[in-house]
Amino acid sequence: MEKRFLAIIADSIKEYWGLPAFSDYKGETYTYKDVAHRIEKLHIIFEHAGIQKGDKIALVGRNSSNWAISFFGILAYGAVVVPILHDFKPDNIHHIVNHSGAKAVLAGGNNWENMTQECMPEVKLFMLLDDFSIISAEQKTVFSVREQIDTYFKKKYPASFGTKDIHYHKEDPEELAVLNYTSGTTSFSKGVMLPYRSLWSNTKYANENVPFVKAGDNIVCMLPMAHMYGLAFEILNSVGKGCHVHFLTRTPSPKIITEAFATLRPTLILAVPLIIEKIVKNRIFPQLEKPLNKFLLNVPFINKKILQVVAKKLDEAFGDNFGEVVIGGAALNKEVESFLRVINFRYTVGYGLTECGPLVAYEQWDTFKQGSVGRIVDRMEVRIDSESPEKVVGEILVRGTNVMLGYYKNQEATQSVMMEDGWMRTGDLGTMDADGFLYIRGRSKSMILGPNGQNIYPEEIEDKLNNMAYVAESIVISQSGKIVALIYPNLEDMDKDGIEHSAVEGIMQTNIDQLNKEIPAYSRVSSFKLFQEEFEKTPKRSIRRYLYQPKEDI
Repeated sequence: MEKRFLAIIADSIKEYWGLPAFSDYKGETYTYKDVAHRIEKLHIIFEHAGIQKGDKIALVGRNSSNWAISFFGILAYGAVVVPILHDFKPDNIHHIVNHSGAKAVLAGGNNWENMTQECMPEVKLFMLLDDFSIISAEQKTVFSVREQIDTYFKKKYPASFGTKDIHYHKEDPEELAVLNYTSGTTSFSKGVMLPYRSLWSNTKYANENVPFVKAGDNIVCMLPMAHMYGLAFEILNSVGKGCHVHFLTRTPSPKIITEAFATLRPTLILAVPLIIEKIVKNRIFPQLEKPLNKFLLNVPFINKKILQVVAKKLDEAFGDNFGEVVIGGAALNKEVESFLRVINFRYTVGYGLTECGPLVAYEQWDTFKQGSVGRIVDRMEVRIDSESPEKVVGEILVRGTNVMLGYYKNQEATQSVMMEDGWMRTGDLGTMDADGFLYIRGRSKSMILGPNGQNIYPEEIEDKLNNMAYVAESIVISQSGKIVALIYPNLEDMDKDGIEHSAVEGIMQTNIDQLNKEIPAYSRVSSFKLFQEEFEKTPKRSIRRYLYQPKEDI
């Protein structure tokens, strides 16, 4: 079999030609045939705009059918996709566009209205993602091409356009496909270079190891497509299997998610731990704490009946038609996981990294070991850097087909994680049992997972906060799903300026209010705590972060 990602996509479009492919929730639906037509029309526009194979094309906007069509259209053309989170501030977006060297930008209207074209001088083509209209183009003929796109399309395919006319870019496995930035801030952004072999390997694994997903099944896309977790398994796998993907084009609130699950009844659900934990802690646990239920749970036979009712309600909350819920991105709360096991809920926990596009470990729910993150996936190897991998915690090292090429224009960062023998340092700590199940024992990275799967980097927020009035140093942590700032104030400077210490609370609240205006909504600080002494440091003067993490998160 040909080990080509674009061959999987082309074959799928041909095979499922008449089936629905993408729908904007409560909006328009596109069949696989419609997707193929739109991809070809994008290619005509790219050609007339002077976009070449290998050029970078930035894609920024909310999840939508047009976002997905653009993603496949860019790759099928032979260009490189640069996905950018729609939550990023305009200056973050400008930086990524410029750093990547993007020659075209496809932006959603909500993003474009705050962006500044002059800040991206190397871009040849700007298009609006909402309707594929041309905003600006170096080649002025592109405007008329877009206006008469149906005429140009018929001229290129005079005898009609069918499956025989699909001829997508023939990629090399090591060729760069996706340039995925782990962050949006200049100081910390790293462009992860994912080759086609990584996309192929992740898609093939999901295709072969999630057998209950079939052509025509509904999939609800609620994770950000600009991140590899949602992109790989809500989109790439779904298209490879001929599924019907429904995009929640608005922020996926609990109400919208519940309604979508009830209406669409998806067969596979991908979630971050926070979604599961909120449902269990807010809806299920309070019911079980009621005096009568608490009493009955201690009565033999009746307790099983109560748990069966609870399990049914939880299944219904997710549409009652799913093969399993795959949880990824962070560790699942131990109390919640134990409860899910008791009621035999169909869940599994996986492990991955953007740098692996993203898959490292997974196991189907009925053979999954509680507390683990699954077994190592096909075409990947994992090594625990310790003298006894089963008992002694060590850094998790990975090697294999899924691993990135390196960080774009950042040799120093690449060398810090890529070892000469092909192994990559993950920065995560773990053990691995005799059956090959991987267990995450800690994170040497400080990344926080946002409410909808966004990566939040505390150092970025701290960097801004530490530059604000009378802040000596700070630590940003996640506590009960909220972002909290721990602040050691600079009381000496306040004394010098004749400011009473009693004013410190108000000053810090003003700082937080200003900070939240400067950072994406998903990473906003909800509260702060003041410390009377500076934070404990290592000999290198780095803050010992683990000392300040909530016990529930350690």
